[in-house]
Amino acid sequence: MAFIYCADIYCDDCGQSIRDHLIEEGSAPLDPSDEWSYDSDYFPKYADDDDASDCPQHCASGSTCVNAIELDGDKVGLLFGELTIDGISYVEEAINNANHNDSTWCKAVVGLWYLYFSGKGYQFKVAPNWL
Repeated sequence: MAFIYCADIYCDDCGQSIRDHLIEEGSAPLDPSDEWSYDSDYFPKYADDDDASDCPQHCASGSTCVNAIELDGDKVGLLFGELTIDGISYVEEAINNANHNDSTWCKAVVGLWYLYFSGKGYQFKVAPNWL
């Protein structure tokens, strides 16, 4: 499960942390379990993190994500979700670009995507030339 809040998507732990904070400060809806009674702009709503996306999804908390992933000395939010056909194409294009780019940060992120989604059974027409 993930959370949608203020037009962003958060991992389970960060979304729950936001909910807990809003509850503590008295900003929660009367019944947080009745998601029809409030908008996700005001309180995080549950979302299925297995929904397919047109690009890789990272927790919007970024480097402060409870489950942040360290890459090349920096941190990115937890990676989760599934890919549509367009999402697979997006990763393949990113791999092609990274294969011709000297940026270690770019290669670290794209390499993470490749390894993560390959591990979930996705097959890509191209592979990183640096892994």
